[in-house]
Amino acid sequence: MEKRQRFIINFLYFAIILAIAAVLLKFALPLLAPFVIGFLIAYCLKSPIRFLSEKCRIPWKAAAALLVLIFYVTVGTLVTLLGIRAFSSVSTLVGSLPSLYRTYADPLMTDIFERVEQAVAQMDPNLLGTMEYIGEQISQSIGQLVSQLSVGSMELVSNVASSLPMLFIRLLLMVISSFFIAMDYKKITGFCIHQLSGKAQEIFLQIKKYVVGTLFVCIRSYALIMFITFMELSVGLGVIGVDHFLLVALGIAVFDILPVLGTGGIMIPWAVITAILGDYPMAVKLIVVYLIITVVRNIIEPKIVGGQIGLHPVVTLASMFVGVQLLGAVGLFGFPIGLSLLRYLNDTGVIRVFRKPESEQ
Repeated sequence: MEKRQRFIINFLYFAIILAIAAVLLKFALPLLAPFVIGFLIAYCLKSPIRFLSEKCRIPWKAAAALLVLIFYVTVGTLVTLLGIRAFSSVSTLVGSLPSLYRTYADPLMTDIFERVEQAVAQMDPNLLGTMEYIGEQISQSIGQLVSQLSVGSMELVSNVASSLPMLFIRLLLMVISSFFIAMDYKKITGFCIHQLSGKAQEIFLQIKKYVVGTLFVCIRSYALIMFITFMELSVGLGVIGVDHFLLVALGIAVFDILPVLGTGGIMIPWAVITAILGDYPMAVKLIVVYLIITVVRNIIEPKIVGGQIGLHPVVTLASMFVGVQLLGAVGLFGFPIGLSLLRYLNDTGVIRVFRKPESEQ
């Protein structure tokens, strides 16, 4: 009975902690996102601020204000230039979708259906009328889909434009909060830490040190995965004869880091469009390159990430899948790090969740 009571109490304790963490991540984090991001920026600039303050012998607040200003000017300029270029390219592509369909896709589909009708007429002439009707319906449906896609994209652009005021307010809050947090970083963090008791303070500092180190390891691991994907794409696209294959491979490798989308978000539509334009051999080659990269990625990702954070590849893969399904990009990184943190705290004796095998005791 005592063991059962202990189990129930421990289960409820960790269930409550997990529930609180899930609620905070799901609801509180989006509301406080400008301040959280501002704190992360201030934390990342902490070491450069200390270096500048000590070497140049200037007050901490002045060094913090200067480095935060340089950071935002640099990042803001890059994001603005890239955003303008991306918006212009996407707008041009969306506006030209109907003409591209009329010029390339519609004649190709007409030719395909004519060949199918000829083959059907030779086998069973009675089915010819049915095939003509099906071909007309499919062609009309695709044309309507292209038109709806173009209109929907324009509506999306309009919705984004209408949300710009709120986005501007969030950005303004993030910038202001990062300035104040960076200038008073020691006071703010010191006040928060002193609200904890001695034991809780020690555990918190231990968790913070491990999480920061593990996060750096995860970033390094995904950088390695991106480099491997880039090399695979460079070789594959170079072999099949894609122009400017290095730049294309770099763009796809960066896109591959995004959860859910990955390499298939570019390679599959590329192969489909290539097949629609009539270049079937190139479409098959692109699919083969995509399959090879996907297989290699699914093999190396759990091993690299799991090996770096001390988890078994199966556990890492399962936690990444569950994390993406529940919390998206945050879950993709957060769930493996959370499991790794539990393992670390269990191994150091801070908590008792998992039993060690007798050979490891």
